[in-house]
Amino acid sequence: MRADRLVSLVLLLRQHGRMSATALAGELEVSTRTVLRDIEALSAAGVPVYAERGRHGGFALLPGFRTELTGLNHDEALALLVAGSRRGAQAFGFGSALASAMLKVVDALPESYRDTAADAAQRLLIDPETDLLSRRLAAQEIPDAVVAEVRNAVFAGHRLRIYYAAKDQSPKWRTVDPIGLVTVRDQGYLLATRSGADRTYRLSRILAAEELTEPAQRPDQVDLDRAWQEHSTRFRTGGDQVTVLVRMRPERREDLVGTALAVLAEETDADGRLRLTVTFQDPRHAEWALWQLATSAEALAPQWLRTTLHARATRIATTYKPHPKP
Repeated sequence: MRADRLVSLVLLLRQHGRMSATALAGELEVSTRTVLRDIEALSAAGVPVYAERGRHGGFALLPGFRTELTGLNHDEALALLVAGSRRGAQAFGFGSALASAMLKVVDALPESYRDTAADAAQRLLIDPETDLLSRRLAAQEIPDAVVAEVRNAVFAGHRLRIYYAAKDQSPKWRTVDPIGLVTVRDQGYLLATRSGADRTYRLSRILAAEELTEPAQRPDQVDLDRAWQEHSTRFRTGGDQVTVLVRMRPERREDLVGTALAVLAEETDADGRLRLTVTFQDPRHAEWALWQLATSAEALAPQWLRTTLHARATRIATTYKPHPKP
């Protein structure tokens, strides 16, 4: 929308002092001709924007043109800037809106807070893209049009048609009554009901979505945290779950617990090793989790898991067997 773009243009000039038409066009993702037309519109509306010619020229605002957001102390301003760095908003399609909002907040802060809060925010990093081993964290890719339809249906209380690709199944259309949106470890989920039954849909598996005009069948008020806990409990207790008895080094306990669905029992052997009874979503999940722990853990039961891990280790050992000397 042009009104939003004009506001963003003013805020960019407030933040940077002077910018060329090319730089403004890049920030606003429009052509330089559009920028020039917007500059003319701002001038006609009484905004004191002027042009400076020359090699280092560009457009700027007259000094003192600003509004201030009062009532925020330094820590409150810092909290807003740090919140703006979180990636959770990306899961629900709020990335560009959040960036625009933070630009407005920073611009409206009293100058005494603006500089110190911005500097402090640069010294805090929340949810980087890679961990200490340079492993890139998985990021879900959701088309903006899809997440916008889902989000609008949730907020408006309308029914929703989604073209959903469940795991190991062909995509198909479903009509659901949306309840709310949840993000966990940068993964977005839609909580909904379908034919009266609770359902959880991963946003990254929604290939297309259509907000309907029909009202959703859902309560006016919802405790989303409680609803998520209930959905999580049903997820952990459903499917082709397997129970595994594991003996392991105590320093790797959190690695196992972090991937298992639940810990059913735990005790310590005489030698200090832990003996845990844990559940996994399915056999493939159990095999993957135990393989990651290598020799730090041993699956004592069931036997099929021991056999599977032994066969996998044998294949690896065969692949890397030393070549005979010529």
